[in-house]
Amino acid sequence: MKELAGRLTALDPDAGAAVRVIAYFDRLAESRAGLEALVRGAAVLAGVAARLVDGDRRVHVRVEADGTRRDSELPPDPAWPSAALTPGGAPALWLERDGRAEPSVVDAVILERAAGVIRLVLDRTRGRAPADDPALVETVLDGTAPETARLHAARRLGLDPTAPARVLAPLDGRPHIVPAHLDAGAPAGRVGVGPAVPVPDLPRSWSEARVALRFTAEGTAQDPGPRVVHAEELGGTALLADLVAPGAEPPPDVQALEAAAAAAPWLLATLHAVASTVSLRAAATEINVHHSTLQERLAHAEHLLGWPLRTPQGRFRLGLALAMRQLTRT
Repeated sequence: MKELAGRLTALDPDAGAAVRVIAYFDRLAESRAGLEALVRGAAVLAGVAARLVDGDRRVHVRVEADGTRRDSELPPDPAWPSAALTPGGAPALWLERDGRAEPSVVDAVILERAAGVIRLVLDRTRGRAPADDPALVETVLDGTAPETARLHAARRLGLDPTAPARVLAPLDGRPHIVPAHLDAGAPAGRVGVGPAVPVPDLPRSWSEARVALRFTAEGTAQDPGPRVVHAEELGGTALLADLVAPGAEPPPDVQALEAAAAAAPWLLATLHAVASTVSLRAAATEINVHHSTLQERLAHAEHLLGWPLRTPQGRFRLGLALAMRQLTRT
């Protein structure tokens, strides 16, 4: 093959390069190279970044032209040269070359050969297990299960063991595992989002996602707050979850909030705006009232609650009370 490539190069440089590409991917296939190695080969040979996206199997790999893996949250550009993994299928492998450039024979061969080998690797290692198979998901998220069993289940789910993922915890309690850089596919309603972690650490992401879920709210006037909460944004506030048990008797400040809310229907939404914005003027804008109206409401709320709300200490106490209110109710 090397001799043939040399002869063809003398006659037609593109033909010689194409033969070398074919030989290169044949060697990778014989050595049972992994997905990242195949995408890296495509990137290095083409001299531009290459990207593999297989949504069915949750595979997302992007490699720069210098061979460095660097995933991206941006979607592929439809103008880039691309190839499907199956005949008639959607594009799954891209070369990030300016779509205005003249189509290259070598690019076409790189995409065709790389896609063919990638398809074989995916069929061999990932199969087509349902992406939400409950038994497999349960195994992946079971911290007491052997790591080998969890990794095997992750592969069956189509997860890339080399790429980070996160767990979503919806209110119905059924976990969803998604690639770290994707927001699509999140269930509707209240959702706790676990941190992005390597696949073996997904049990931790699941645990933290369930904690984050307890800090979510319906986003209504009587249950103000975010419907989606990321565990990574909670910081030390997450420690409150260990102190406030669901269904337990609410702490005194939460009891004061509930009593005040019963007397003033506008109170919870107003206090959430005060606690979650950078200034009182921003809070007034958030709930669409005049600044003077907000001041009047706060004076009334201070009377009902029994502590100041327009001091740093008072707003901090308010934030804790609102967070504890969520924790006692979920």
